[in-house]
Amino acid sequence: MSKDKSGLNEKTALRDREELKEPPLYKVLLHNDDYTTMDFVITVLETVFRKDTSEATRIMLNVHHQGLGVAGVYTREIGETKIAIVHDLARKNQFPLKC
Repeated sequence: MSKDKSGLNEKTALRDREELKEPPLYKVLLHNDDYTTMDFVITVLETVFRKDTSEATRIMLNVHHQGLGVAGVYTREIGETKIAIVHDLARKNQFPLKC
């Protein structure tokens, strides 16, 4: 400790540097079903996941042919929000689409 001109003691606090880590990322998957139209899946990919038409079509075909497709990769909170939006849109349009 040292004293400054006013006679007060100065303390230097040393802190361990914490490393900031990137949050883990999660894949948001769309699942195939026999009722949801391909056009609706493309619309969801374009509006909710911000995909252009060609990318949305490619993902929709993966869902159709392989049973599921990756709509995007996000942090947990963002992914959960997008899933909730998809389920709400599907329910409002009477489709059983699942993420």
